[in-house]
Amino acid sequence: MGPTQPGEMPKLPIPGIRHLIAVGSGKGGVGKTTVAVNLALAVARLGHRVGLLDADVYGPNVPLMLGISETPQAIGDRIQPIQTHGLSVMSMGFISPGDKPLIWRGPMLHSVVQQFLRGVDWGELDYLVVDLPPGTGDVQLTLIQTAPITGAIVVTTPSDVSLEDARKAVHMFRQVRVEVLGIVENMSYLICPHCAQRVDVFSYGGGQRTAAQMGVPFLGEVPLDPEVRIGGDTGVSVALRSPDDPHAAAFYALARNTLARIAETGAPRGPSIEVAD
Repeated sequence: MGPTQPGEMPKLPIPGIRHLIAVGSGKGGVGKTTVAVNLALAVARLGHRVGLLDADVYGPNVPLMLGISETPQAIGDRIQPIQTHGLSVMSMGFISPGDKPLIWRGPMLHSVVQQFLRGVDWGELDYLVVDLPPGTGDVQLTLIQTAPITGAIVVTTPSDVSLEDARKAVHMFRQVRVEVLGIVENMSYLICPHCAQRVDVFSYGGGQRTAAQMGVPFLGEVPLDPEVRIGGDTGVSVALRSPDDPHAAAFYALARNTLARIAETGAPRGPSIEVAD
């Protein structure tokens, strides 16, 4: 991120957090939260201290995908994130559990996002992964305008409809001067369980072509895998498996590519933190 321009809100550091990674998409239904959850788990299991902020007010599914049933407690004026699977987790779903919708106007959304960023006792984290709502609304703008984002990942599928909206998301991040770490193509293909052949359900190669056309890195393909869906529905996401597990391998590749991109960009970071052995 460059220096603050006239008229911009100051992007104040979040104490203890070195890097903030925003995971967004141009449209819903592309598996953005699945990518965010498994990315955070994979980065944590690669030896880093990781938090996951579920800021998707329209579909806060992180508690379900991580099997979390408890609610956060406060110590003094600081909210304590839920600790699970090596992650520190805060979610809009803790405010409105189950199928009750959150119907909030912009100022309320701004307030709760700020509370989640700065009123939560995140501790010392190498990476805070933020699962954004789809599109380019109030939550995205609040985060972008007030927090020093290291970079953003845009999730798409290979379909033309999804790719068109992914391009809009890339343009949005560029317009507000957020580094685009790259595009990840979710639901890229299906391995037929009967013949073991690749089936390109939603077309082929669109994410990689779009990344090349827009001059951003392509972070990888994530297959359409029933095990990924089962893991999310049961609270045991596939990235909890070994990096060598075929169902988890794509997420570990995404994690390594993301960390390499952050190192490559030399993005601004918070205070140096020693990772425990």
